[in-house]
Amino acid sequence: MIRSDFRFLDRLRVRWAEVDMQQIVFNGHYLMYIDTAVGGYWRAVALPYQEVMQRLGGDLFVRKSTLEYFAPAGYDDVLDVGVRCDRIGNSSLLFQSGVFRGEELLVSGELVYVFADPVAKQPKPVPPELRSTLLGFEAGEDMVSVRVGGWDTLGHEAGAIRAEVFIDEQKIPAEMEWDSADASCVHAVAYNRLGMAVGTGRLLEHVPGVAKIGRMAVRRALRGSRVGRSVLDALMHAARDHGDREVILHAQMSAEPFYRRAGFNQRGPVFDEAGIAHVEMVRSL
Repeated sequence: MIRSDFRFLDRLRVRWAEVDMQQIVFNGHYLMYIDTAVGGYWRAVALPYQEVMQRLGGDLFVRKSTLEYFAPAGYDDVLDVGVRCDRIGNSSLLFQSGVFRGEELLVSGELVYVFADPVAKQPKPVPPELRSTLLGFEAGEDMVSVRVGGWDTLGHEAGAIRAEVFIDEQKIPAEMEWDSADASCVHAVAYNRLGMAVGTGRLLEHVPGVAKIGRMAVRRALRGSRVGRSVLDALMHAARDHGDREVILHAQMSAEPFYRRAGFNQRGPVFDEAGIAHVEMVRSL
């Protein structure tokens, strides 16, 4: 088992509370590390776990977990925990995991899950859409697709995500969220492999030759995956097709690193918008 065996890796830093009297990570914590990485894996495949399992009429229950130890980790070590779906049977899923410090394998793990009725706890066949999503991820396929269009075709799903993120979560007044620009904007909505809308954004003309991206929102369970970047890329592509030479946006300060990684640069000071600190960012096309 080597690091490159894994398409998905979750990074963590060993905390003081995880080190035992031998000054190494207590053995039981490695299973917690792997289980935490499995949660990240579900984000990577763009599946909000609880909602997806409810939709599929089942849940995953651990049948067996095994760990093999090769070398210890210590306090403040930076570790990468790899997770991959190795095999899918009729009702079972086998996940392999590796805990790495750099290229060194410290611990390998194996988790066997059974897809089962959440009440009766009886096994059920793994749904075809779940099977194809996991196998597709491991084959290197994209986990989201983005549709671009008008409010008349995408407004219902884009509006639901924006209401969930901006109005319900961030407490932005509804009268500030909805405006007349929605009717004429270019909208983008990202969908996962189950057809669930998981992210959105919009594009409008700022001044001739300059487009403005706004209302970027990703459902909470999937932040940190590539959903937001997929929406952003689709909107920038639409701006290029329109002939724009530049894109601007107002980024919440918590999202500034995300836009910086996408090639945007800050322009001007921090300012307040809807009670939240923002900064203007710009990128040439």
